[in-house]
Amino acid sequence: MALTIHINHSSSDYPLNTSGVDWIEVDTDNDRLIISDGSATVADGQVSPGEAALNSAGLVITALEQTFDTYLLDDASVALLKEIYLMGAGNYRYVMAFDFDAATATEPVLEAWDDSDLDTTASVVLGAGTPANSWIKGVTTTAALPGASWSGDPLAGSTDGNYLELNNGSGELTVATTLYANLKVVLPISQTDGGASTPVLVVKWATV
Repeated sequence: MALTIHINHSSSDYPLNTSGVDWIEVDTDNDRLIISDGSATVADGQVSPGEAALNSAGLVITALEQTFDTYLLDDASVALLKEIYLMGAGNYRYVMAFDFDAATATEPVLEAWDDSDLDTTASVVLGAGTPANSWIKGVTTTAALPGASWSGDPLAGSTDGNYLELNNGSGELTVATTLYANLKVVLPISQTDGGASTPVLVVKWATV
């Protein structure tokens, strides 16, 4: 079986394969998500940014909790940024699509890790070893909208409560199905030092 992941590069909150909605298939080997405060050069339609541009577009630390508001796909096939307009704190359902072409033996889950080894959550963004403090919040939207001001689950590793059950807790997939989720990143009040982090997101499931 196969999984393809897509992001909604439009402001229309409609499912995958809806006519007129620009869903982009993610190249999981080469594409990356960029989450920042945005800038003139870190914005939709701009060329893939380097480290200096990303640093200049970082969120400025204050004494307040802040939710990042700029989410972009760095599309390696064209070396351009594509804004994920519905990703973030808004009440949107069709943001990330996980399209399975067959049944599964277990419920697919979405996890966040420090790197592709998938064995640590030590980075500051993932809670520095305390998964509940992860900045990355996720919500499964397969069954319904997340609701206004949704809080979501902190994503870090594979402990209970720190990953998303993409089938809304309903178990394995019995047929080919598309599942949906939304993400946001929240900078906590306690953060005092600047920096950059490159965690990875992974979807796990067992095959039939």
